[in-house]
Amino acid sequence: MAALAGEAELMESCRDLTWWRGADQSWHVEWRDGPHAAEVAAALAEHVRDPGLPGALAVPAGPATSATAALDVMGVLFVLRAADPVGRERLRGRPGPWRMAEALDTTRRTSSRQPWEVLLGG
Repeated sequence: MAALAGEAELMESCRDLTWWRGADQSWHVEWRDGPHAAEVAAALAEHVRDPGLPGALAVPAGPATSATAALDVMGVLFVLRAADPVGRERLRGRPGPWRMAEALDTTRRTSSRQPWEVLLGG
C-alpha cells in the first residue's frame, strides 16, 4: 500500500478501494472505476525497485488485463482487481467533483473561488 500511496492521483481516482489478506497469504486489492488493473500493476512495479539489487523486485504473475492482474513482490502475491475500470488516460481528461491535483493548483485564476479555497473553507 505504501507503493500505491506514492501514486496520489491513482489512489484518489479509485472508488471503494479495499484490500485484504487471502487464505494463501496473498494480498487482494480491489477498487471501482479508476485505472485498469494492468496500469496499477505497472505503476506498482515501477515503485517497487531497489537500484542496489539486480533484477526486478516485482514481476508479473500471469497475464494482466483491464480487470485483473497479479504481481509477485518479493515472494508475496498481490492480486489486483478493477471493477468497471475507465483507465488512467480517461481519468486525466475527466473533470471530477474533487481532484487533489486541482485543489492544490494555485496557478489557475478564475472569477470563482479556487478549489483549494473551498477545501480550506475560505
